[in-house]
Amino acid sequence: MPELPEVETTVSGLRSVLEGALIVRAEPRRADLRWPLPPDLRQRLTGARIETLGRRAKYGLIYTDRQDVLIFHLGMSGRWRVDPVEIEKHDHFILETASGRVVALNDHRRFGSLDIIDSAHLPDYRFFAQMGPEPLSDDFDTRVLQTALLARKAPIKAMLLNQNIVAGLGNIYACEALHMAGIDPRVASNTISKARLSRLVIAIKDVLAAAIAAGGSTLRDFAAPDGELGYFAKDWRVYGREGQTCGCGSVILRRVDSGRSTFYCPKCQR
Repeated sequence: MPELPEVETTVSGLRSVLEGALIVRAEPRRADLRWPLPPDLRQRLTGARIETLGRRAKYGLIYTDRQDVLIFHLGMSGRWRVDPVEIEKHDHFILETASGRVVALNDHRRFGSLDIIDSAHLPDYRFFAQMGPEPLSDDFDTRVLQTALLARKAPIKAMLLNQNIVAGLGNIYACEALHMAGIDPRVASNTISKARLSRLVIAIKDVLAAAIAAGGSTLRDFAAPDGELGYFAKDWRVYGREGQTCGCGSVILRRVDSGRSTFYCPKCQR
């Protein structure tokens, strides 16, 4: 599943094509993805001008001059294709601008989503209302993380994946950040010292920034809108490296928690 860096890469790619553009065609090519598409999607977008694009957690945001915001989630395998030579079977939503640029949301598994709301209601949107701070923002720091974990006995890895604790952090980058910070993913969250949490906050910010700079990690069908594949996977410290050697010389282990793989070094992480 595309995680925060992949969504940031996608938004950046779309921004160069769509920002400031007038929409002349908004074409839903089916009635639903993971959930039904808004019935007024075509009406609200056609003739609107795109003012800016942004991201919240793993959701992309496209703001228009009608005070609407188009919210997209890429699901398991979704991606936007820019100026496709031809429209494919799984291109389920099309936007065309007055300058002739076309972007198509392609999602063959249909686990993604599209929604449109008044931008004034964005903080109260059903998936955002209880969401924690953005990990790359100044709102996410050691004090905030320590406060959120005070009464939490659950393993720290599970807490990092809890969107109410921190927004948008996914499995790959949680594993990588915990290794970078030297913290065992199984440790009870409320037992981690402030000093170690400080290292974790820095590690989260660093690993996300590095992944964004590399265009994300290529998993299954993910690609940026220009078709380029992210190359951060070559820098993975532990994720996907079960049985390989860590930089310390120990062997990287894998365990499964709640259906998700956790990769870690038993020597470096404690």
